[in-house]
Amino acid sequence: MIDWNYILSQIATVAFDILYFGAIIGTIVIIILDNRNPVKTMAWILILLFLPIVGLVFYFFFGRSQRRERIIGQKSYDRLLKKPMAEYLAQDCSEVQYEYSRLIQLFQHTNQAFPFEGNRVAVYTEGYTKLQSLLRELQKAKQHIHMEYYIFEDDAIGRLVRDVLIEKASQGVEVRVIYDDVGCWHVPNRFFEEMRNAGIEVRSFLKVRFPLFTSRVNYRNHRKIVVIDGCVGFVGGMNLAERYMRGFSWGIWRDTHIMLEGKAVHGLQTAFLLDWYFVDRTLITASRYFPKIDSCGSSLVQIVTSEPIGPWKEIMQGLTVAITNAKKYFYMQTPYFLPTEQILAAMQTAALSGVDIRLMLPERADNWITHLGSRSYLADVMQAGVKVYFYKKGFLHSKLMVSDDLLSTVGSTNIDFRSFEHNFEVNAFMYDVNTALEMKEIFLQDQRESTQIFLKNWVRRSWRQKAAESIVRLLAPLL
Repeated sequence: MIDWNYILSQIATVAFDILYFGAIIGTIVIIILDNRNPVKTMAWILILLFLPIVGLVFYFFFGRSQRRERIIGQKSYDRLLKKPMAEYLAQDCSEVQYEYSRLIQLFQHTNQAFPFEGNRVAVYTEGYTKLQSLLRELQKAKQHIHMEYYIFEDDAIGRLVRDVLIEKASQGVEVRVIYDDVGCWHVPNRFFEEMRNAGIEVRSFLKVRFPLFTSRVNYRNHRKIVVIDGCVGFVGGMNLAERYMRGFSWGIWRDTHIMLEGKAVHGLQTAFLLDWYFVDRTLITASRYFPKIDSCGSSLVQIVTSEPIGPWKEIMQGLTVAITNAKKYFYMQTPYFLPTEQILAAMQTAALSGVDIRLMLPERADNWITHLGSRSYLADVMQAGVKVYFYKKGFLHSKLMVSDDLLSTVGSTNIDFRSFEHNFEVNAFMYDVNTALEMKEIFLQDQRESTQIFLKNWVRRSWRQKAAESIVRLLAPLL
């Protein structure tokens, strides 16, 4: 007698195996044909081969590439850049521009980032002073406030800023806010509804309606931008949340943020309005958003953005040029160190050629997996002569870099794959002696609160520690 149940179960099993292995093989083929970075390609293939179910799930959510297309049409983009370009062309050439002509031209060609002279830069290294300055400038707003944060928390700090925005909206000031939908996942919608009800235009960036069933979680707006009346701007590493003021039970939160006054604010305004077009499909180009600004300082500044949907990795490429161009020193702070091959090679090459390369990381981080991956790269750079420091006073979230008493940069970009390849980021690149010396002193002060790590001691850590770091490193391109 024929056992039809057995036959059907065998057919189902074979069908499942065909679909299962077909999905894995098909995904691997797609990854290979996508012509990604070979390191990232191999990481995905290894995950799919050794952890197929987990690999398929992770690839569906985090691995699929966005189409490489422009956020905005060229004609509309030209309209948006018309006023900033006119201001740039009207200014005199700067001597400093010659010193870093390759870097400046790279940013102009890949990012249309105009170098504006005559800016004043104020630097903040802890949350309270940055918040006080932000609130003071918000209260002065007469025309408009544009605000963009990865995290806009519903806590004492977030509510304080929200209430100021509501107050300014009641006075007739135009207020526009962009928050990242993943960065604010747990923020109740009523928090933003209160702003909308007060007349504030609020938009979420790449809204994720079903977090577990979308690849959008991989492309986040990590930028922190504030523009007030088109002439004052803020940019850096600090979001709007209490922890940026209070830190953790085990230490302070050390970060770096800057306030800009001058024509460079046009760059921040352009970045915000481009993001506004992305979330609202409304192109804002009126000249009143780009007011005439007189020179008020000595810093030449470029505002540089990067995003995963363009043909270039602007900030990563710029840092590669900056490191390789360094003649005396290049100091960098980052909370996460998962460098691309280009950045790693640039650091090693510069150190081997006698440049004083210093890297500062937090001794303890807020993400232990990423921290393990960061530690796996330290022997590679120390072998080339890079000096590595662990900041002990708390969590170092600063993204500060300074070189040769002339170039410095602060922004939202970490030295990791996520910032370089997946996130929407923004950095201010500043070319002047005074700002660079101030940034250098900040780094050296933090160095006094740090412990230098030496290679001869580092290689003696336990094999379990090394194994854990090496395993996480395999996933570094995907973190």
